[in-house]
Amino acid sequence: MSARKTAVVTGSTSGIGLAIADALAAAGHDIVVNSFTDTAGDHAVAAAIAERHGVKALYIKADMSRPAECRALVAGAAEAFGSLDVLVNNAGIQHVAPVEEFPIEKWDAIIAINLSSAFHTTAAAIPLMRKAGGGRVVNIASAHGLVASPFKSAYVSAKHGIIGLTKTVALELARENITCNAICPGYVLTPLVEAQIPDQMKAHRMDRDTVVREVMLEKQPTKEFVTVEQVAAAAVFLCSEAAAQINGTHLSIDGGWTAQ
Repeated sequence: MSARKTAVVTGSTSGIGLAIADALAAAGHDIVVNSFTDTAGDHAVAAAIAERHGVKALYIKADMSRPAECRALVAGAAEAFGSLDVLVNNAGIQHVAPVEEFPIEKWDAIIAINLSSAFHTTAAAIPLMRKAGGGRVVNIASAHGLVASPFKSAYVSAKHGIIGLTKTVALELARENITCNAICPGYVLTPLVEAQIPDQMKAHRMDRDTVVREVMLEKQPTKEFVTVEQVAAAAVFLCSEAAAQINGTHLSIDGGWTAQ
């Protein structure tokens, strides 16, 4: 891979994505951050990363529910920086409801953003990584890529799909110095998780503290939220030369949830 690496992180203006973008920048990568909003604040996120770490950083708008925009994001990154070495598929949304009440449009959006977008960005990135002599694809899956929970049919389906995509890409590219792995966090206190709490309160008929304690952290033996910094550190490791023989697998960061 090239000496100076370029990394694209989807859904990276807040939460896990922002932490990964910042950690990769700290490790010396030029960074493309992404969301679908294209505000002054979004561009400020990129500027702050560049200033903080002395790298190049650029914001590119892309709606990850739209295949053409997913692919254009990757192409735009390569055009701006001359190569693409790292792709972190992080963008995701969530909705909580029983299967029979799950809105069709929410199902379609979750599958598109949480699963199909990773297919489109990866497909666009592979030729660029080949040209660069290698690369790393890191998919942010979830403990729900390995096990299920009630009321999350679309999210669980998408994250299980991400695990399957990860394995397939890894096998296809195993002799090309391009690895593909997934990170499976447990509950991380991010804006996405915060947004779930009211729906969980409604679905379970519980107050906020009870939902956090008995629903969200009930399955995490440590009874602690995973931090965004812990997920980011794992992503940086998977993008390093030390992880060159880690391929087609998942790394669980879930306080012991899936050990049960």
